[in-house]
Amino acid sequence: MSKKIGKHIAIYGKGGIGKSTTTSNISAALAEAGYRVIQIGCDPKSDSTNTLRGNNYLPTVLDSLREGNKIHLDDISVVGFNGVLCIESGGPVPGVGCAGRGINAAVSLLQELNLFEEFKPDYVLYDVLGDVVCGGFAVPIRDGITDRAYVVSSSDFMAIYAANNLFKAISKYAPTGGARLGGIIGNGLSAGYSKAIIDDFVSRTGTRAVGYVPRSLVVSQSELYGKTVIEANPASEHADIYRGLAKYIAESDDLVVPNPMGLTELRDWARTWGDRIYSLESGEVAGAEGI
Repeated sequence: MSKKIGKHIAIYGKGGIGKSTTTSNISAALAEAGYRVIQIGCDPKSDSTNTLRGNNYLPTVLDSLREGNKIHLDDISVVGFNGVLCIESGGPVPGVGCAGRGINAAVSLLQELNLFEEFKPDYVLYDVLGDVVCGGFAVPIRDGITDRAYVVSSSDFMAIYAANNLFKAISKYAPTGGARLGGIIGNGLSAGYSKAIIDDFVSRTGTRAVGYVPRSLVVSQSELYGKTVIEANPASEHADIYRGLAKYIAESDDLVVPNPMGLTELRDWARTWGDRIYSLESGEVAGAEGI
């Protein structure tokens, strides 16, 4: 593998949790701050960079490989908002093959094309599906492609379940050169107890929450415009939240190896929160948590 140029960061999360929205806004905020940024979508849906490129068409790496022609970087990349270079790995033909393997093929091709040497990025963000950490989807944190990972999660049980599985993968691969965890990004938080659940989860797993993104119509509106919040609503509170996340990612080298919960422990922990939700929402405990 060629020497990494810039910080290579994997951002994982359960499908539908807002992982791509979060990643794209962080990329936009980094670019706004003057950094050279590449975002590589590693989800077979190939929609990671939509808002960075205004929903303009972008051939995926795997589709281009299947055509069998000689591939140039311009064939599989588009320059988006503020110069962010957008790339989508793509997936297999529906019903055939493993989507995760596409990540390996895409990264190999990008290295052959000398992408990082030619573009000289400050940051490369890999937007990776985190529902199941199969061999393919684990590539960015397993094979030294990235040295750090962030996990996007809401306070819903299935999102936290997926985050805990990611922690298991990171704790497995980190001792042999795999990525370590930068932290959790709480996303789509609306209920009063949401932040408290995230905070308790990170406390029990020896990790940290690096930011909280409340649910907002600003995000939905920006995506309907085909833009990031940084571009469509730059003066909004949410734009500043994403700028704060980008600043943290740019400046922090505080990485940890998580201590994930076992399945029984996780389910028992979730049940205790099920018992507490109404008291938290009514403010009985929320006031003490500062929510």
